[in-house]
Amino acid sequence: MSTAVGQAPQAGDGTADSKRSVVYALPKAVAYAAAAFVVVWVLFIAGDSPAGPAVSNPGRFVVTLLDAITFAGLLFVVASGFTLIFGLMRTVNMAHGSLFLLAAFVAINVQHAMLGKSRNIVADEVGILDWVVPMLVGALVAACVGLILQQLFLRWNQGQELRQALITLAITVIMADQMLNHFGGLALRMTWPGSVTHFIEILGQRYATTRLFMLAVAVLVGALLWLWLNRTRMGLVIRAGVDDETMVRALGINITFVFAVTFFVGAFLAGIGGAMGASFAGAATGSDGDWLLNSLVVVIIGGLGSIKGAVAGSLLYGMVIAFAPAYLPSRYSFYAIILTFVLLAVVLAVRPYGLFGRPA
Repeated sequence: MSTAVGQAPQAGDGTADSKRSVVYALPKAVAYAAAAFVVVWVLFIAGDSPAGPAVSNPGRFVVTLLDAITFAGLLFVVASGFTLIFGLMRTVNMAHGSLFLLAAFVAINVQHAMLGKSRNIVADEVGILDWVVPMLVGALVAACVGLILQQLFLRWNQGQELRQALITLAITVIMADQMLNHFGGLALRMTWPGSVTHFIEILGQRYATTRLFMLAVAVLVGALLWLWLNRTRMGLVIRAGVDDETMVRALGINITFVFAVTFFVGAFLAGIGGAMGASFAGAATGSDGDWLLNSLVVVIIGGLGSIKGAVAGSLLYGMVIAFAPAYLPSRYSFYAIILTFVLLAVVLAVRPYGLFGRPA
């Protein structure tokens, strides 16, 4: 009797575990099937799309792939700052897009001041320093403004996500009005250096080397960020403070200072992305919301607090942005934006915390 009584829960538990495994396996199977269908479609079937099947138009396929990877580089720079602040510190900074746009406008104006003109600037007039210095100045301004926001408003509301979101949303509205007042409502653009502004030919397709330069900057930023978080004492303390802030404080480490440095770096990365974005697509009032949304999508896909997740999320998001309009049937290409939300739904169904995320 005791054996029968003892065995009953085991059988029940086994049945529950098997049902649970089936429930978890179903979304994965659907995701893998969807990914396989997309690959087959792009390679062999997409005859009614603007690009055509990849096997019949390999040049367009390679260019689209490069577009996806280079845009993913820009996404990563912006989103890595967001994942530092939101993912590691659990601080909801809805003003991240405003810091991006502020840095873009500052960098553009610094470049104009260095060149002594604000119109009809051609790439041949721009040297490397005429691009790097404005980028760093814009990023530094964004970092300083971000640090002020963190110390004055967010530091006292640590752990209160809703209050942080409302405060930073209000700050976003104020910053948007002030930037409109100081920089005007017209779209402005930062000019790439002439030494990287060329075209190369890839399988019969012309391709701008400025996008490859943007990717190189993103790779450099990613490498430096990884080294800082994984090979320095500050990076180790940051990761330890996220896992167990009480223990880090008990060890005598000033975690408040460490988190302030983290916020500064996150805002600085938003500024670097702002200068790159101003060179890539220009800067205009209202684009701050677009880049905040881009950062949110990348961080949700990749997982909170994961630099690897930011890389993976940027690549997946960049692939959807580049491939959807090129390989959807022509009469349905205006549905391309919807595939972004399909990507979110599929990833969250398979990995509820994102690809490399974990519970908070």
